Amino acid sequence: MSSRDQTAAAVLAGAAAACDGAIAGALLAYAAARAWLKFRRSSAALAAIAGAPFVPVSGLRSVLSDDDSDGAGKLVVVRGEVRPMRGSLVSQGSGEAAVVLQRTSTCLYSEWRGVFGWSIDLHALLAKTWKEQHSSAVRTVPFVLVDDGRDSVSVKLDGSTHHLPLTTVYHQLLPVQATTYSFIQAMFGHGYPVALLDEEKILPVGKEITAVGLCRLKDDGILEIKSSDELPCFLSELTKAEMESDLAINLKILLWSGIILGALSAGILGYAIQRNFRRFKQWWSRRRLRQQTLGPEDSDVEEEDLGHVPDGGLCVICLVRRRRCAFVPCGHRVCCGPCAAAVNRDSSPKCPVCRQHAPNYLMIFDS
Repeated sequence: MSSRDQTAAAVLAGAAAACDGAIAGALLAYAAARAWLKFRRSSAALAAIAGAPFVPVSGLRSVLSDDDSDGAGKLVVVRGEVRPMRGSLVSQGSGEAAVVLQRTSTCLYSEWRGVFGWSIDLHALLAKTWKEQHSSAVRTVPFVLVDDGRDSVSVKLDGSTHHLPLTTVYHQLLPVQATTYSFIQAMFGHGYPVALLDEEKILPVGKEITAVGLCRLKDDGILEIKSSDELPCFLSELTKAEMESDLAINLKILLWSGIILGALSAGILGYAIQRNFRRFKQWWSRRRLRQQTLGPEDSDVEEEDLGHVPDGGLCVICLVRRRRCAFVPCGHRVCCGPCAAAVNRDSSPKCPVCRQHAPNYLMIFDS
C-alpha cells in the first residue's frame, strides 16, 4: 500500500471510529437501508418481468387489448432484430451501420505523488484511477425490432436512462506529450494528463436484442415500446430467462448484504450507545456528588465563579473557577469548591501548593 493510500485509510478509519464507532454504525445502517430498498425494487421488478408475456413481434397485437391502446401500455418482453426506420449511422471506427453511435473521450491522469512526497491532494486520496475531462456524444436514429414476420415494433428511447447493449468497435489510447506545466504539476504531486482514450460504441443493425417495456398501439396503427422507470433494464442482449436468473442472483446478494450490514450496524451502534450512556451516568454521578458536597446554596456561587476572574484568582487545578477554598491547617487559598472537594476525597489529602497534609478546607467569600 502506498503512502497516499495509507493516509487515506488512516483518515477514513479515524472518522469512522469517532464517537466510539457511532459514525461507522450510522454509515453501515445507511448502506443496509439502501440494500433493502434495492432488494424491494429488484423483487418487484423480477415479479413484473416474470409475469410479463414473452411474445414475438408478430404476436404483439394479439396480447394488446383495447384498453392498452389509450393508456401507458402493457408490459411485455419481446425479442427481435434491430432495423432502422429510415437512414442509419455509419461507424467511423469499423464502418458498420448502426442506429445508436456513442463516442467517448477520456483524459487519463497520473497518480504520482511528486518529488516532495506531499499527499494533501484530496482528489488523489479519494480517486484511485483518475479520469477527468470526460466528454461523450450520442447520436441515434429511429429504429424498430422485427422478426421473421412482417410486423415491427418501434423502439422509443426518448426519456430512457437505462443502459444500452452497445458494442465497442473502436478503442485507442493516444499518449499526451508532456509540457513544462506538466513537470510543475508532477513536482507538487498534482495529476497531469498522460493519455487520451478514445472509444466508439454502437448498436449495430441486425443485432438481436430483447426489449422489456410498455407496449401500446398508437392511433396510426404502429406498435411502440418504451422503457419503464420501475424496471432495471429496457434493452438487453439477454433473453427473458437469463434476465430472471440474473435478477434472482442479485436478489440473493442484496438480501444477504442487507442482513450482514444491518447486523454489523446494530452491533456497532449498540456498543456506541452503551459506551456513551455509561459516560453520561459517570458524569451525572460526579455532578450529583459535587452538588451534595457543595450544597445547593454553593451551586449558585459556583456558577458565579465561572464569570470574569481577575489575574491570579483562578483555581490552580482546573484554571476555570475562582479560588474559594483555603486548606486547613496550611491556609493556602488556591482551589475552587469542586477541586477542593476532590482533593479532600483523596485517601491522603494534601495541599496542592505546599503538599502539607490538609484533611479539611474552608469556603471563603469576599465581602
